[in-house]
Amino acid sequence: MVYLPFASLLGLQAALSPFASKPLPEPASAAVPFVNPTIGGGSLLNKDSGGKGEPLNVIISGLSSPWVLSDGGFVHFANAVGFGIECLGLHIGKPQKANLGDGHGWVDQRIELRNDYGNPDIGACWESLVGGNHFRMYRQNGPTANTGALFLAVSEEKVSRIPFLALDVPTPNGLNPQNLHNGHNITTNGYNLGRDSFVKGALGLKKYNRVKYQTTAQSISGMIPPGSDGINHGIPIDGIVTLLTVTIVK
Repeated sequence: MVYLPFASLLGLQAALSPFASKPLPEPASAAVPFVNPTIGGGSLLNKDSGGKGEPLNVIISGLSSPWVLSDGGFVHFANAVGFGIECLGLHIGKPQKANLGDGHGWVDQRIELRNDYGNPDIGACWESLVGGNHFRMYRQNGPTANTGALFLAVSEEKVSRIPFLALDVPTPNGLNPQNLHNGHNITTNGYNLGRDSFVKGALGLKKYNRVKYQTTAQSISGMIPPGSDGINHGIPIDGIVTLLTVTIVK
């Protein structure tokens, strides 16, 4: 099944300055970075159609600049750190769900973005062919935990959406060349590697379309059990979640 993710509608909005007039997220109910989803009956694993899940291994703090926490603002920040909307705004497959313990229950991913290889408009098409980093985004904004925090399921993919091809294509980000006939899968240790790569690319001062972002990180242990129990593809994780605080600076 092919669906049009909300992110495909955000290209123009994401290119605008955060200082322009546009709706911002509703104010958070408390000035906290996030609320652990398990407190409200949620999970730090999302859920695919098979019942297993991917770790929500990066959190964008609810104390980040408000525009960053909006859909368009987040896409703009993602552009600044090397990610773009999916190829031609299309996604093959079903969206995955997450329960952030905020009273909304299990909801579909809000946005899915991929490595853009230097081109926010069409670079994600290359990622779909040769692999790279990608993530799904969910927002914690329900009635019982309205923090505005963004939870990301980040992972490193290795191969293409064109399983009938049998070509060896070198990847421009230095990953090992992947064989296109293998399908579309997560690399070995892909959840940990995807998180670490995303965080490394986001830290410090980044700029896109005249907007500057300053990002700091904090690693948190104990929120997700390490290992492979319940993890999609049976890939073990180290259990670390990285909290990022993103601030727009002049």
